[in-house]
Amino acid sequence: MSDTFDFDGRAVPFEPGQTVGAALIADGVRSWRTTRGRARPRGIFCGIGVCFDCLVTVDGAPNRRACLVPATTDLPVRSQEGTGHDDLDV
Repeated sequence: MSDTFDFDGRAVPFEPGQTVGAALIADGVRSWRTTRGRARPRGIFCGIGVCFDCLVTVDGAPNRRACLVPATTDLPVRSQEGTGHDDLDV
């Protein structure tokens, strides 16, 4: 039995050493962020931390690159809309 982390309320399995992005792709999830302008879906693009397409909210912190965050047991990961700061009055 593999370990899991929580993604938007469901358990996503991962193997030791996998990133959140790799585990999401392996579990069939292809997008987990929408762009701020047109709400277009995004997921893994470069896979090495150069771009910002794979942004997620990890343990309450927005704008984390899923391709760089190591998957750990019970890690709360949420999909992200726009900038990830929609709760701020700017």
